[in-house]
Amino acid sequence: MKLEPFQSYQKYLALKNHFTYKNYNYFTYHGKVKANLKSFYKRKDRFWFEKLSRNKTDQEILNFFVANFASCDDPQSLWIGQIIKEGEENYTNWMRKNQSLSYIFKEEVSILNSKNFDEMFSIQGNKHPKILKEFLQKKLSLETMIILNSILNYKKQFDEKLLDPVWEFVSMRIEKYSPFLHIDRDKFKSILKECVM
Repeated sequence: MKLEPFQSYQKYLALKNHFTYKNYNYFTYHGKVKANLKSFYKRKDRFWFEKLSRNKTDQEILNFFVANFASCDDPQSLWIGQIIKEGEENYTNWMRKNQSLSYIFKEEVSILNSKNFDEMFSIQGNKHPKILKEFLQKKLSLETMIILNSILNYKKQFDEKLLDPVWEFVSMRIEKYSPFLHIDRDKFKSILKECVM
């Protein structure tokens, strides 16, 4: 199915809302947003949305925007000009990363294991757990954080114990990106056991 340019624009707005607002969920609202066709035609970037609609399928457009919002450090500050400029490269890198996700996960978990795995999730007072520090230092990908959470469910405990804006921001990124990251949980569970045992 091919999306019309205005529909591509609506998808962009819906995903921007999903990744930046706690109360908006792309799936709950079925990607619906308030957008005006008249104001869309006044936008200088509407031709880019027309090109995007011509060159990509509905699913590819969805993946394209997810890739860009998931890949940036702060989805709130990601603006359309940046996506127009760097979007294709981010999308290509994201696709490549998803294709080699089991390899990336294994590499990153092996690094964690060398530092006492259980200790990585330990919360001491109001200090950041080591796993969060590793993520903030870009030693762990957001995908690995999500996969580990799907196996170990550590996020719930962190949400309860860490009243901290840094963790709240990371927690929201995990929550918002998780439904778009389709993983074989059993496969990753086996990789984790292999690396940690």
